[in-house]
Amino acid sequence: MRLKDKVAIVTGGGKGIGKAYCRGMAREGAKVVIADIDFESAEKAAKELKQDGFQALALSVDVSSESDAQKMVDDTVNHFGGVDILINNAAIFPFSKFTDLTYEQWRRVMGVNLDGVFLCTKAVVPHMINQKKGKIISISTECFFMGFGDLVDYTAAKAGIVGFTRALAEALGEHFINVNTVTPGLTASETVLEQQPENFEPHIKGQCIKRRQQPEDLVGTIIFLASDESDMITGQIINVDGGYNKN
Repeated sequence: MRLKDKVAIVTGGGKGIGKAYCRGMAREGAKVVIADIDFESAEKAAKELKQDGFQALALSVDVSSESDAQKMVDDTVNHFGGVDILINNAAIFPFSKFTDLTYEQWRRVMGVNLDGVFLCTKAVVPHMINQKKGKIISISTECFFMGFGDLVDYTAAKAGIVGFTRALAEALGEHFINVNTVTPGLTASETVLEQQPENFEPHIKGQCIKRRQQPEDLVGTIIFLASDESDMITGQIINVDGGYNKN
């Protein structure tokens, strides 16, 4: 019960990797807020957790909206009495050749993947400053290390998260708020299995651990960074990809 009575917000928590984070933290005693633009998925995930005896709240949230991000935090505080952990997980990754990439798509990807991290973090930080403790964990990607030509906008946004994390750790350290980033490798979430199942076999060949990475493989790292065990770890990138990237 490493997160006993802690309140955790997970953006994009209705399915896939985010859903795995929610269940993993609930098992460790956290009260979980499942924030997702797909409210039906968030509601279903919250219902499943409640049926298993955990505390959960589903919220409809567009992380690229400043008002939605603020309402998410306000609703969390009103329902659970505070907020201790923020997992910035919500993301979109439309594949596109750079020559076909429009400014509209670029702005949409930046809006969700980078602006969303800023807006949700900005909304939650005052509460963490007041309690002189907090954990902010943002999900980037292994793409940050090498880049993918059909994911230029996604990679740029996720690289921005790394810079944001490093600077924010310095800005918030005096308030005992930890800020870290996790970079997952290719993971067998529902969305990835739908969009790029053919990429797994060549990717596995480059890994040290020769199997598909599952959403649950990331949960231990998230729990550790969200717990008191990581109180002296901040401004760091933790790569979880089976050894694909060795930088």
